[in-house]
Amino acid sequence: MCQVFISADPALYDSRARSVRLHGVATSIRLENLFWQVLQEIAARDGMTVPQLCARLHDELTHERGQVENFASFLRVCCGRYLALQLSGGIPRNRRISIRSLDAAQVLAGERAEETVSCLRLA
Repeated sequence: MCQVFISADPALYDSRARSVRLHGVATSIRLENLFWQVLQEIAARDGMTVPQLCARLHDELTHERGQVENFASFLRVCCGRYLALQLSGGIPRNRRISIRSLDAAQVLAGERAEETVSCLRLA
């Protein structure tokens, strides 16, 4: 089992910091390279740069939830959800389809249905 995970390219789990402007303030975010790659893919789907995507996510999160406690962790979760939603079919694998063109309510409803099925399997 472990060989599947330990055979990953070490470059994927090396971390690096990138500077991003959030509300005009330069902020440093440290993530593993794998997460930067996934953020690049998400940003490219909507014609944005990674810093633009980070700023947009930060703005929407603070608007919805208030203060952000751990933005780097939030970004990691975003990447995980993006990949999981692709696997479940909630987000098309075709990278030419923008994320903003998707019906968020429909994607989230599919995610909730998938979680319900998973819970029922565990019971």
